[in-house]
Amino acid sequence: MDNTTVPRHVSIIMDGNGRWAKERGKERVFGHLNGVKSVRACTEAAVEEGVRYLSLFAFSEENWSRPESEVSALMDLMMVSIRKEVRTLMDNGVRFVVLGNRSRLSERLNASIDALMEETAGNERMTLIIFLSYSGKWDILQAAKALAKRYAADPEGLERVGISDFDSYLVTAGIPDPDLLIRTSGEQRISNYLLWQTAYTEFYFSDVLWPDFRKKEFRKALRAYSKRDRRYGKVK
Repeated sequence: MDNTTVPRHVSIIMDGNGRWAKERGKERVFGHLNGVKSVRACTEAAVEEGVRYLSLFAFSEENWSRPESEVSALMDLMMVSIRKEVRTLMDNGVRFVVLGNRSRLSERLNASIDALMEETAGNERMTLIIFLSYSGKWDILQAAKALAKRYAADPEGLERVGISDFDSYLVTAGIPDPDLLIRTSGEQRISNYLLWQTAYTEFYFSDVLWPDFRKKEFRKALRAYSKRDRRYGKVK
């Protein structure tokens, strides 16, 4: 691809693990296990194509209401994946970041996340962002609360707050908004994900279930993006 058409930030809603497992007569966890392979493949493809930020919606605030056995298995899978991918991230110059309501995660998982974030902090080739225990409404609400506290004694200052100022209170502060949002499995909704940040994002919906979404499908999405005409509400 022409470097001028490669999106700077690609975000993916990884959907379809459960259905993929059901089609094979397996438990949902089997789908999540195979979905990890797609994470690795798409991360490699993003690095190869020159994407600077790749973000993945791994676990939403709403997902906490799933059966306890599935939630526990997902958290264990995250722990194992973090340990296994350290060398790969370092070898490929990938910085690892986790964003979301981390107060709901176990101390053990938070410690592993912090250790990997610290170890990869100096990597500059690409940033891999995992949204864990995240929702768009929660992000906007926590930003609004932080803003209200900041200006509690300065109501006149609050009147001068602009959009870019509000951006700095979101958990994504310092990270560019997604240029391209991919959702797999055929569903066409954003499921309470990056509600503020995707105001002018290009959307790409794939019928492929996440465990089958590998480099070929990722590059297909990039090619589709390269043909979009992004005007941001303006006229060229």
